[in-house]
Amino acid sequence: MTALPTGTTDILVLGSGGAGLLGALHAKSAAPELSVTVAVKGLLGKSGCTRMVQGGYNVALAPEDSAERHFMDTIHGGGWLNDQDLAWTLVTGAQRRIRELENRWGCFFDRNPDGTIHQKAFAGQTFDRTVHKGDLTGIEIINRLAEQTWARGIERLEEHRAIALLPSADRSRIAGVLLLDIRSGDLLLMRARAVLLATGGGPTMYTYHTPSGDKACDGMAMALRAGLPLRDMEMVQFHPTGVLAGPGTRMSGTIIEEGLRGSGGYLLGGDGQRFMPRYDPRGERATRDIVSRAMQREILAGNVNEHGGLWIEMGHLGPDRVRREFKGMVERCADMGFDLAAGRVPVVPTAHYMMGGVVFRPDGSTALPGLFAAGEDTGGVHGANRLGGNGVANSTVFGGIAGDTMARWVSKEGAIEAPCPAGLDAALDLVHVPFARPAATLTPIRDALHALMWDKAGILRDAAGLAEAASGLVALEAQLDATGVDGRSRGFNLAWQDWLNLKSLLLVSRAIVAAAIAREESRGAHWREDFPHTTDEAAGLAATIVTLDGDGRIALDRQPVAFTRVRPGGSLLAPQAAE
Repeated sequence: MTALPTGTTDILVLGSGGAGLLGALHAKSAAPELSVTVAVKGLLGKSGCTRMVQGGYNVALAPEDSAERHFMDTIHGGGWLNDQDLAWTLVTGAQRRIRELENRWGCFFDRNPDGTIHQKAFAGQTFDRTVHKGDLTGIEIINRLAEQTWARGIERLEEHRAIALLPSADRSRIAGVLLLDIRSGDLLLMRARAVLLATGGGPTMYTYHTPSGDKACDGMAMALRAGLPLRDMEMVQFHPTGVLAGPGTRMSGTIIEEGLRGSGGYLLGGDGQRFMPRYDPRGERATRDIVSRAMQREILAGNVNEHGGLWIEMGHLGPDRVRREFKGMVERCADMGFDLAAGRVPVVPTAHYMMGGVVFRPDGSTALPGLFAAGEDTGGVHGANRLGGNGVANSTVFGGIAGDTMARWVSKEGAIEAPCPAGLDAALDLVHVPFARPAATLTPIRDALHALMWDKAGILRDAAGLAEAASGLVALEAQLDATGVDGRSRGFNLAWQDWLNLKSLLLVSRAIVAAAIAREESRGAHWREDFPHTTDEAAGLAATIVTLDGDGRIALDRQPVAFTRVRPGGSLLAPQAAE
């Protein structure tokens, strides 16, 4: 086994979004004597998807609302594919976590005139339950959590990229993580008693995508390589309103938030007419999957504007109101040359969120003892489609739970173990292989991946297109493996980071496509043109489970969905009956 610089911590948290920071804070609060370290690909407080959350946080607070109602909206929106125990934990945990965010960690959300928390409308819900801070909710949450993290003696490894999850020599538990110091190009073996996987998702394998370019589904890729099962990988969410900012800019695909449609914004075709009422009686307030499909059909039919997309229009609500309620969105659109308050903004559906991810339990634990997971790295909470506003709730609820669980687990069962030599060597081979290949530009591979996934495994799918995607991904991975980068200077070597990003994206894309081929129905975000659509709570409904075999091939299994909280037909079980 190669000797490497080594560090040790009791609890290692990968990621500094809502899941990672709440995990770190809860673990440190529950067991102050334990050392807690956060490793993050960027800068703590300045990176991660939670910071980019605009819309808000779903939680049942009003007397007229209830956790049961929120639960049923979540299950119905998820096409009945959700793990119902996870969904129940989400909606009940959110009621506690939102108060904790304000009263313990210092977040402040918008208020009604009587001082109660203001809640606004979001699509796909039967009650206006989305808590927010203007339209920049994520910045408020992450700023406060980052301040608390800095103040509590939690160690930070910034600009450290996680390369591989390392099991112990007997593979009975987690031993640590191989990290890459982006600043220097050096590797670090970080040994830990417990690890929280909270790197977030980031479906940046599609032409239009909302996450920042450094997001690459690294956590899911590492989990697959470590032998962990993933579920629901075919369920990729496309947000309806990504801005078309023009050619040659990475701003295209950046979202303008769900609350615009929730407040009464209109989607218009290139002909200037509304089209959503033809697709769903809820119009623009239908769930994201329905709206995105409708938009894509209009685009394919040629009903587009001069930008090649559609329009969102808010002016009929009153420009002053729009500027007041959506200040951040108005300013963002103005930066790109568009007047959201009084004019029209060109939009296109954009890849936004992974409903699939690591199979995990309601306490945050996974199949590998000592490895915990939370947030967008995990699957099962949202089923086939995530409701807008349930994402940041998912991250903060399960991040906090995982932190509490880790603290208890480490105190009773945690141990520092030597990593499996074969696992470490494989990780070192992965990170060093591009330096042994002829250096060349990676742009053609990235562009080809974007086009392949967008056209063949995107919003509208069929068997022929998915088969093309599967074979195309194999060819692109072979092309990447034959392409190297210049390794003379490894500190801030962006080509190296891009190569590693593409390696993760290609593996996760293979999982998406394999799961999409296997699901011969249309459900939620997964729409097969060659199979009928259903949201029925069918008795034979099953989740698609993806693993990676010893030869690097995708293996598939089916896991029946258990109706632990609500019976087929919609009769809610008493919570205690499912414990």
